[in-house]
Amino acid sequence: MDHSNPSKRAGEKKAENKRLFDRLKRRTPSDLDETVEELHDEVFAETDCLLCANCCKTTSPVFIDNDIARISRSLRMKPSEFTSRYLHQDEEGDYVLNSAPCAFLGPDNMCSIYEDRPRACREYPHTNRKRFYQILNLTLKNTEICPAAFEIVERLKKVYVP
Repeated sequence: MDHSNPSKRAGEKKAENKRLFDRLKRRTPSDLDETVEELHDEVFAETDCLLCANCCKTTSPVFIDNDIARISRSLRMKPSEFTSRYLHQDEEGDYVLNSAPCAFLGPDNMCSIYEDRPRACREYPHTNRKRFYQILNLTLKNTEICPAAFEIVERLKKVYVP
């Protein structure tokens, strides 16, 4: 899989992908979730996220209260200490990282809190969730960050574009 410049590659396909997603929104196939889940499994069987880690280098997950409690406990910190040291509230009131790349990303692209990582990290890029049609806009954005999300959308076109 090509991990080079996912943003550029996604930009080149953005109009094409948007047309597909607009079509899927207008008429959602009954097998969309099943199809996307199969493509997700295929692509991630071929993907080594440690070669990329672009998600960890460029974006912040949202940290919910359970994430903060779990991570701070594993780091032997008080939740308030963890929050003040690593997080801030964004314009929507969500807790996000103070900076990118993620403070827990090592030079080898390994996550130092992997077992306790936020739910948003566990689920990223969200291509194996139910009611996929509800996150088409998020998926379009994720193709700019994640080569696997980009590849899933490319394969999705082979299924749904006549």
